[in-house]
Amino acid sequence: MELYNYIKSLHLIFVITWFAGLFYIVRLFVYQIEANDKPSPEREILLNQYKIMTYRLWYIITWPSAVLATVFAVWLLIIMPAWLQMPWMHVKLGFVLALFLYHFKCHQIYSQLQNDKFNYSSNYMRLWNEGATIILFAVVFLVILKNAFNWIYGVIGIFLFSVLIMLGFKFYKRIREKNNHKED
Repeated sequence: MELYNYIKSLHLIFVITWFAGLFYIVRLFVYQIEANDKPSPEREILLNQYKIMTYRLWYIITWPSAVLATVFAVWLLIIMPAWLQMPWMHVKLGFVLALFLYHFKCHQIYSQLQNDKFNYSSNYMRLWNEGATIILFAVVFLVILKNAFNWIYGVIGIFLFSVLIMLGFKFYKRIREKNNHKED
């Protein structure tokens, strides 16, 4: 049982750092996309700095955390194979698959931005950032409640909260644009 607690602790630590990396990388994508609209030489200075920051975050924190979280998760499943028979674990593994798909898409976006290909708007990236949040909420509710159906309420709640945040963002953006037009 003591080994289980150590492995579980390490799994949780690397899940936390993995999510922290995913949350911050998308925020850096937002800044990098917005920096591309700045005048020269500010644009070049900022883009170079963001490339360094995203590289370090992605390869020193986020990828290693994803790998280590997965290694310790597999180890936990080896220690507790009965979990694989539980419906909540099947749903959780589905969300873990979604998290990896999200991670791989972030890697694709990272690669594009490192090559100065700006295929998304900063507003799109702000919305994209909510994907990891929804997965996080769903997985936490599943693990704590150990119920394959109650997680739905948590996901609905965070989705509605995300919608409210985005509406607030759009409202703030309109106010900011109106204030900028008054100053002209």
